[in-house]
Amino acid sequence: MVQTPFKLLKPLNLEDFLKLPDTKPASEFVDGKIIQKPMPQGKHSTIQGDFGTLINGALKPTKIARAYPELRCSFGGRSIVPDLAVFTWERIPRDADGKVANAFKLAPDWTIAILSPDQSKTKVVRNILHCLDHGTQMGWLIDPDEELLFVYFADRTIAVFEDKTQRLPVPEFAATIGLTIGEIDRWLED
Repeated sequence: MVQTPFKLLKPLNLEDFLKLPDTKPASEFVDGKIIQKPMPQGKHSTIQGDFGTLINGALKPTKIARAYPELRCSFGGRSIVPDLAVFTWERIPRDADGKVANAFKLAPDWTIAILSPDQSKTKVVRNILHCLDHGTQMGWLIDPDEELLFVYFADRTIAVFEDKTQRLPVPEFAATIGLTIGEIDRWLED
């Protein structure tokens, strides 16, 4: 009997996944499977860039928090790459010399996903819920095409925001950030 190569391979674990070369776009490790993220497109990239700039402009100068785009976060048996991972200042991993570490082996304080065309909403939501299960304070799922936002709170309640003038909830550490769906939509016009 001839064996297939699949029977010769051992199941992949997180440690083995992290030894693999990076891919572009990034691949994530979820439930023992490698899942490649879709290539970001115009709306996604615009929102990601402007939102990261807004967060860092408001929270980084006073060392409250920092937003990282496309940062690999490996924890709880998964390795995910949120569109924006926001960490409070004291939780940012540091090397012995005080510089930001390369490996982030913890959940972000605030995870932000921006839905891309043809991206599975279910997979994105599962990553947000995984983050919440591991200490994330809040998760956002921005859907640019529908012009709405799903907010996932730490207690796993969910709220949908469509009113273009309503101020959006943010984690307590980011209370100085006042943002509406209308402002996010305007980023796509500038």
